[in-house]
Amino acid sequence: MGAGRTDTGVHAKEMYAHFDFENPIDTKSLLHKLNSFLPKDIVIYDIFHVTDDAHTRFDATKRTYEYHINTFKDAFLQEQSWYFHQKLDVELMNEAAKLLFKHTDFQCFSKVNTDVNTFDCTIFEAYWKQENDKLIFTISANRFLRNMVRAIVGTLINIGLHKINLIDFETIIENKNRDKAGFSVPAHGLYLTKIEYDYITK
Repeated sequence: MGAGRTDTGVHAKEMYAHFDFENPIDTKSLLHKLNSFLPKDIVIYDIFHVTDDAHTRFDATKRTYEYHINTFKDAFLQEQSWYFHQKLDVELMNEAAKLLFKHTDFQCFSKVNTDVNTFDCTIFEAYWKQENDKLIFTISANRFLRNMVRAIVGTLINIGLHKINLIDFETIIENKNRDKAGFSVPAHGLYLTKIEYDYITK
């Protein structure tokens, strides 16, 4: 059972999964064997015991994503970052990101016809950081809706292009209408970077 799922093309720097097994396990040997036949782009770093009732998906208390944008074309980042050359107002984008903390219902950023009981999410952090030709958006929450991060980034891009303002951004959230929010940015720029559990201190 994996900790969650992401869209095709999204990367994961950290992911957890659990399985039930009654017999003793040589974790070192199993780790080596699994990595020997897994594809080159999948690596298992550790195997450890948890309690019998631990659940990798439902016990997660916090997830963190990053979205990577390169503002100068780089041949080595073709599948690892989204190339976007238009100038963005990063300061205004950060002001808009702060407005996310005021809300919990993010239906406007969710894929339509998704099978969820609630659109409520608690956002812990959301900010942009510029590093030379690289722009990184970091967002953490207790849970995320389908396509939520990519839709948030697309809407914030529209803020950075001055296509919408801060009042528009808040109105989009309050109206709960996906059609009013921004475009969904390409999947290859998105990274799941961290999943946190109360019983894991790694």
